Amino acid sequence: MVWTLPEPMLAEPVNSPALPPGFAAEPKWDGYRALLARYADGRVVIRSRRGTDMTAAFPEITRAAASLPAGVEFAMDGELVVWEGGRVAFERLQGRLNRTAAGAAAMAAQWPAHYVTGVRAGSQAASARNSLHVGRSGTCVRRVPDSLEFP
Repeated sequence: MVWTLPEPMLAEPVNSPALPPGFAAEPKWDGYRALLARYADGRVVIRSRRGTDMTAAFPEITRAAASLPAGVEFAMDGELVVWEGGRVAFERLQGRLNRTAAGAAAMAAQWPAHYVTGVRAGSQAASARNSLHVGRSGTCVRRVPDSLEFP
């Protein structure tokens, strides 16, 4: 199968925060918007919303996606974030790009990134999302519940 990464879904201004029936919203994650793709041959690509290849800058995410069973392929639109002290720490992401592979790996070891996506259950991408969730020792992707409630 030959396919290309989809265009990212971008936020749009609205006149009211009330959502129409059938619509959903997500919080602002304060990370890097990224498209994550896993091809059937195991190749993984992470691209920014403008198309910049960020694969080498996030070895922990690449490794997690590459570790899925053979033949699994998906493309997800999500956000790369780093959690620190119970909050999203954008400043921990800023040094990731324009690093050598060794520099990116060192930053990944110190401040592992997570890939947050709102993919819905029932798709191969949702199955991949659930498979990618790993513990702190190999933290790569943070699973987001199918629904979130905010006070």
